[in-house]
Amino acid sequence: MKLVFSEAQSDYGRYLYPYVVWALPEPGERPADFFQRGFLPASPQLDCFYLCRNLRLPLAGWRPSSENRRILRKGAGMAVQLVPRGEFEYTDARREAWLAFAEARFGPGVMPRERLDTLLAAPVITHLLLFSDAETGAEVGAVLLYLEEPAVAYYYYAFYHLAGRDRNLGMYMMTRAAQFFAARGVAYLHLGTCYSQRALYKTQFDGIEFCNGFRWSRDLRELKYQLARDQNGVGRHLLDVPEYRDVFYAGSFQALAAASGFRLAPPA
Repeated sequence: MKLVFSEAQSDYGRYLYPYVVWALPEPGERPADFFQRGFLPASPQLDCFYLCRNLRLPLAGWRPSSENRRILRKGAGMAVQLVPRGEFEYTDARREAWLAFAEARFGPGVMPRERLDTLLAAPVITHLLLFSDAETGAEVGAVLLYLEEPAVAYYYYAFYHLAGRDRNLGMYMMTRAAQFFAARGVAYLHLGTCYSQRALYKTQFDGIEFCNGFRWSRDLRELKYQLARDQNGVGRHLLDVPEYRDVFYAGSFQALAAASGFRLAPPA
């Protein structure tokens, strides 16, 4: 993969010179290679990826916790079906229901019709995970996925009946997806980004990991430290904060370097 660094807004007075890290595929590389390094798709065409604070759940040997099992019990009587995108009927009724959900949950204009249609026609969506009432057959939810077995499943967008909130339907669908793909032998379930306290619900899985910019970490104290820092104002680069280095990496740049999964090889 080729890395390029796109400059974001700087703060010269505080020596903040931010760059967004993009990764561009080279011949023979698969999207799973980028997920493994902490990147998520920046384009529905999978021709550009961005490094971000995102979450993944290792599924090898994963078992639901007591809280996960409580959520799964709330979905008793629910059927789940994995459907390849090419076999899925993207009806007007489904489109309108999903757009109404997006308007209510994500906010006005976040998911316009054109964006939704583009996603459903692009390589970033390979499959859908459909949830229905086992007795009536009525569809109650759907997850848009990128699936590259056995390496990765990316839980991209979920849409569901808001009337199902009393059953924790959204959390049930995510938990059931983890159970479903673990049984299929998928290595990792990626759950998107975590840049706010509201996103911490995604961490309700034993073994969850987050990308901190240079490695995958299972230390949720570290994640919450970064969230609190976001909320209170950044002020300086994270790795330039002695407290962060002291608490999580023994105060050492050498420890940071040893933990990093990135290395620039010398030119041939």
